Amino acid sequence: MKKYIILLLTFTIVNSTYAQIADSLQRHVILQGAANFRDLGGYKTKDGRKVKWGKVYRSADISKLTDADLLVLKNRRITYDVDFRGHQESQQAPDRLNPNTDYILCPAGSDSLNTRMKEIANHKTGGDSIITSFYTNTKYLADRYKPFFNKLLTLPDDQSLVFHCTAGKDRTGIGAALFLYSLGVPYNTIIDDYTATNYYRQAENVKVMNGMVQYMHVNENVAKAILSAKKEYLDAAFMAIKQKYGSVDNFLKAELGLTDQQRHTLWNKYLE
Repeated sequence: MKKYIILLLTFTIVNSTYAQIADSLQRHVILQGAANFRDLGGYKTKDGRKVKWGKVYRSADISKLTDADLLVLKNRRITYDVDFRGHQESQQAPDRLNPNTDYILCPAGSDSLNTRMKEIANHKTGGDSIITSFYTNTKYLADRYKPFFNKLLTLPDDQSLVFHCTAGKDRTGIGAALFLYSLGVPYNTIIDDYTATNYYRQAENVKVMNGMVQYMHVNENVAKAILSAKKEYLDAAFMAIKQKYGSVDNFLKAELGLTDQQRHTLWNKYLE
């Protein structure tokens, strides 16, 4: 069983994240108490600029950071933390942070996820449709990501920011995609960043999948789909946004309040 799961995950990784593996030494921030913690710098934009290194990081749960991990964050000047988890998630596993860290919880649409996870155990098929239904729900996007962009706009030039959820895949993945899109990063690069979660969470996903199958009695294929970062998932999110707002740019302006002037502010702050 375990060998089969590893082979499935490896196949996904090799076919979707090769470019990410190539720069993982620079991008991946190796921590003892967190997985999938990585720098969003270095990506090229359509006009030839690059996202600045060392400014914005994405991660999974950071409630188990060690003292050594906190020193890494301090040295990287990560003093802003945007948490996309729900109230219950954040209360059960509070972020471990350095003193004076600017922390904000953006729980919109997350408080029902625990109930949703309990329902998953009854599904024998349809893992993809379960995740796609989350990605195509545009109801909570503004409330979840507008505070995130407000922090990005006001982040001091000498400080850095991390944003995360529990796995660093879905809520964090959409947030990263919107941020990179706002900077003019090509969509295929955005997809590469999104699917790279399969690489950075490889070991963690094997453990979580085994637990879901053995203790929650979740169907193996359903569990794999839920833990995977598939291109089709992010495609569905962007398509839902385009169908409702006409374009992603319209969404950024209408729902997140990102004016043309603020867009230029982001470019000046995060591109070189």
